[in-house]
Amino acid sequence: MQIWVDADACPNAIKEILFRAAERVQIPLILVANTLLRTPPSQYVRSIRVEAGFNVADTAIVKKMKSGDLVITADIPLASEVIGKDGHALNPRGEFYTKENIEERLSMRNFMDELRGTGVNTGGPATLGQKDRQAFANQLDRFLAKQRK
Repeated sequence: MQIWVDADACPNAIKEILFRAAERVQIPLILVANTLLRTPPSQYVRSIRVEAGFNVADTAIVKKMKSGDLVITADIPLASEVIGKDGHALNPRGEFYTKENIEERLSMRNFMDELRGTGVNTGGPATLGQKDRQAFANQLDRFLAKQRK
């Protein structure tokens, strides 16, 4: 199993949690972005730089990931594709996307996108807080512990 990160929009605090987890459990962590990323020196952490463009990083992740891999993303369409390939998708707030909830999440995302298209200001997500970081770290730890059994 590997962990893939949709790294262009992933908060730095979440990346730091992932760096520590990769070292602790000795699991490959691959950050995919269209910008050059700084990563700590580690045999478990690497980054892949893709061309700039709409969904280029998402496409690269879906193409390279395998069944059972974990993908860290807040991108709901990407999460849907990951689940379709029997992967696991976790957002930076510590919520897993699942076969049971992904359709509802996609519908809500599309509805909000339509509202924004008509000029309605829907606001953005709340700032990632300490509770979100803790929820993410806890979910990641539980997931990794299950994988090691």
